[in-house]
Amino acid sequence: MEQFGTAILLALAAMLANGEYLFGSSMLSRPLVTCTLAGLIMGDIQMGIIMGATLELAFVGSFSIGASIPPEIISGSILGTAFAIATGESTAVALALGIPIASLVLVVKNLCFIFVLPYFVHKADKYALEGNSRGISRMQLLGGFLSINLPIGIIVATSYLVGSPVIQNVLDAIPAFVIAGLGIATGLLPAYGFALLLKLMVNKKNAVFFVFGFALAVYLKVPVTGVAIFGACLALILTGYATLKNDNGPTKNNTEPALANDGGINYEDEEF
Repeated sequence: MEQFGTAILLALAAMLANGEYLFGSSMLSRPLVTCTLAGLIMGDIQMGIIMGATLELAFVGSFSIGASIPPEIISGSILGTAFAIATGESTAVALALGIPIASLVLVVKNLCFIFVLPYFVHKADKYALEGNSRGISRMQLLGGFLSINLPIGIIVATSYLVGSPVIQNVLDAIPAFVIAGLGIATGLLPAYGFALLLKLMVNKKNAVFFVFGFALAVYLKVPVTGVAIFGACLALILTGYATLKNDNGPTKNNTEPALANDGGINYEDEEF
């Protein structure tokens, strides 16, 4: 009975995290939040926070952009943390379980988007033609709940009830050197997560700043907080310079900025 109650609470946590579709981008779906909730439900909030921080680094670049949909990190984080705490395993095991679970649940989520959500969308279109705003709102709420929240909640609860004994047997059969390898992977995956994020951010205009931060951290041994302070100061200096030039800089024919006197370089057009 206790296990059934835990499964229900985990399902409710997953449904709450999926509430971003209703409440907006509140970051409830991030592993740092979901793993902490799972740790609280499992009776080990400290381990939940630790696992959440680790999974957050691994999934730091997982955002939906256009048609590119990342793994379903909510169920992966909650179930990975719950299984790891229930079996007394390490953060490496939570990470190893969370990523494949997230990928598998994404398949189910996409099926719900394809076969369940369109019904409510078409109904909302019909209400829109009739000018029925209440009907549109009702379809929005029902569509989100029945095609996203409820299926994810059922998956999380069922997976925990069915999977705990199975996961325990699987983990008992894993050799010690494999667990050690998972620990090494735990340290590598955050770097992969940051690489995914940098792939979206880095371009020829700002690459020099990332190189500058890397040099400060690696060669000058500046802590991460110090690198952040350097970056903030540099950003303020550059944006302040650009603002000053726009407000007070001389213009030519009142439309084009005049060239500077030192070599004819127009600093407003330079890329920093």
